[in-house]
Amino acid sequence: MKKLRVGVIGTGGIGVGAHLTGYEKLADKVEIVAICDIDEAKLTRASKRFGVSQTFTDYNEMLQLKDLDAVDVCTPNYMHNPISIAALRAGKHVLCEKPLALNAAQAEEMVEEGKKSGKLFMVGVNNRYRDESQKLKKMINRGELGQIYAARTGWVRRRGVPFWGDWFMEKAKAGGGPLIDIGVHMLDLTRWLMGNPKPVSVSGSTYHKIGDYRVTEWDKSDPVLAGAIAAGDQDKLYDVEDSAFAFVRFTGGITLELNVSWALNIDKEHNYCELYGDKAGSSLSPLTIYTEKDHSLVDYNFKTDNFETHHAEIAHFVDCIQNGTQLISPAQDAVEIMKILDALYKSAETGSEVRL
Repeated sequence: MKKLRVGVIGTGGIGVGAHLTGYEKLADKVEIVAICDIDEAKLTRASKRFGVSQTFTDYNEMLQLKDLDAVDVCTPNYMHNPISIAALRAGKHVLCEKPLALNAAQAEEMVEEGKKSGKLFMVGVNNRYRDESQKLKKMINRGELGQIYAARTGWVRRRGVPFWGDWFMEKAKAGGGPLIDIGVHMLDLTRWLMGNPKPVSVSGSTYHKIGDYRVTEWDKSDPVLAGAIAAGDQDKLYDVEDSAFAFVRFTGGITLELNVSWALNIDKEHNYCELYGDKAGSSLSPLTIYTEKDHSLVDYNFKTDNFETHHAEIAHFVDCIQNGTQLISPAQDAVEIMKILDALYKSAETGSEVRL
């Protein structure tokens, strides 16, 4: 089979640590022909590490390559929309990291461009590719949980801002804080396991409490933060929420509770996904099924493989292009997720439930 010729845009932590290493493991099926980053130092390091000779600081120039079949977008969130659209218009297959865009309008624009192009357009939501997620999805599809009518999910950190002073903390570049960063993972995973029900309404609140304390008291020794504090720029430095709490209603009376945080006064960081069905319930991490047998309550625990989920996701992307395998995470799914996030931020701002 002819090798898939891939280009990666964005050589930061996720681009190098998860995506480029994932393609490297598929050397018999994939050739990394080009990489792109506006940071020349990062670009040079990645070029040397992965042996890629064609490097670019302008993605538009990279997209002109005729020997490029697919593009992997690993940039900050605000660049997902323009880069993905440009790549699709250039006739490339696209894998774009989560969140698909800054908002639902951008996401819909991207998906429409994907339809016009006729190319494969996939969103990077690696939690769908966890072994326990895949096993549970198969059980749900067989009807083993029955009708799933409610769920509870979240990812909460005690102190876990991704990178202090980086784009993650700027709303204009990230779109939001933990809700759009790690909350999108759990929201997407849970809704997918439930069968992708259509959202009807959202009610929620966002907070920025611990972040202020941390900037002003904990990190004065950090020269970047100290300079921001002295200049009165702490709000610009960290103008997104540090926690969010939401309640989502779907068609059919299905409901979901979502809690996320980068900073929250709790015991420790953990993520969870609990589904409640009329035949059985389930939870992830570890995968457990809660049901009845012979008039007794029983719990079933499952052994699952622990592998690099980004690599599994990338292998699936390649397989879909080369063999026509059905996509597990089409970009279209991300549009509804972005609608929920938009509504949640609006609900937090107005203090009222938002209908979709």
